Amino acid sequence: MKKFFLLVTSLFLGLNAFGQQALQWGAAPAASPVINEDGTVTFRYRNPKAIKVQVTGDFLPTQKVSFERDGQQMSVERPGVADLKEGRDGLWEYTTDFKVPSEMYNYTFVVDGTSQIDPLNMWVNRDVASLTSILLVGGGVADDYFVHDVPHGTVSKVWYDSKTAGFDRRMTVYTPAGYETSKATYPVLYVLHGVGGDEDAWVTQGRATQILDNLIASGRAKPMIVVFTNGNISQEAAPGENSTGYTVPTMALPQTMEGTFETSFPEVVKFIDGRYRTIAKKQSRAICGLSMGGFHSLYISLNNPDMFNYVGLFSAAVGVTDPSISPIYQDLDAKLAVQFAKKPALYYIAIGNTDFLYKANTEYRAKLDAAGYPYEYWETDGGHIWRNWRKYLDAYAQKLFK
Repeated sequence: MKKFFLLVTSLFLGLNAFGQQALQWGAAPAASPVINEDGTVTFRYRNPKAIKVQVTGDFLPTQKVSFERDGQQMSVERPGVADLKEGRDGLWEYTTDFKVPSEMYNYTFVVDGTSQIDPLNMWVNRDVASLTSILLVGGGVADDYFVHDVPHGTVSKVWYDSKTAGFDRRMTVYTPAGYETSKATYPVLYVLHGVGGDEDAWVTQGRATQILDNLIASGRAKPMIVVFTNGNISQEAAPGENSTGYTVPTMALPQTMEGTFETSFPEVVKFIDGRYRTIAKKQSRAICGLSMGGFHSLYISLNNPDMFNYVGLFSAAVGVTDPSISPIYQDLDAKLAVQFAKKPALYYIAIGNTDFLYKANTEYRAKLDAAGYPYEYWETDGGHIWRNWRKYLDAYAQKLFK
């Protein structure tokens, strides 16, 4: 036993010495990404065998790509692409020729035609089944996305019994700093994700808990409970965290926009009001969502006009479903008349000017305008992207429960 111990110790020390030697005598360690003093950003990738290395991400100007489909000429926008230049020891490098504005960006490398995350950057986001590296630049709008030295809320993964689904389902719940030590009651904001997302999407990609901590700590938003639901009623929870195991995430899920989730939503509200110290009335409830979540928010609030006093539609997928699918989607004009007759405190619509849903949202606003229904509208640059949705949540949360 003593000899075995000495052997293992010697082996460990030898490997450790080899590791130290590699650090000291091998190729110099590289960092990526690096935000430089002048505001430019440097990306690095080490691969002496690579022939071509590029970086692509939403920090670069978008490119318009044209193609033909079914005899029609079409075009889409995609993130820009920049070439890295090979230097010593196979270290490839690219530095932007512009100051990168404050924001949270996603990027990947394209190495000889194959996309991959930055191996020098441990911070990664999952969007459905795609992984991207993260670049977070402060000094502006993204300051609310950082963790600052402020009181922090609690983020919990909570399971509830869904009678509609027929099984337990999970949601993410944020309670503001001080909730556990107080006896106060709080208003509630329900935040819904887009197609392919889940109850983790707004917390990871949306930086929602950082936004809430910072807004509440600075007095820009009221302390509130925030509920992030899973809008895929056929799912128990996010991929890899439910009974189906490590299945590949997909956007092609059943029962996403056919009325079941919207019908089941009062279950969520009842559960939250029963479990947490909420102000259980319309004046203290808000709902919002992006894309599919905006679609859900529209119809959940429309069919429950006494449930929500604040409604937020972020790049909402309006006009994409046949009303005959479900009674939830029928009698839109009549339901809008009832909803606005009850005078919601805020009906908020936001979308990017190059979003593929821009036309549908314009038509929906025209319907509201024709009926004289009041709403607040914010149009930003850019398309159907998280960069916009984080801004919308930040702005919307500041308008609630005032």
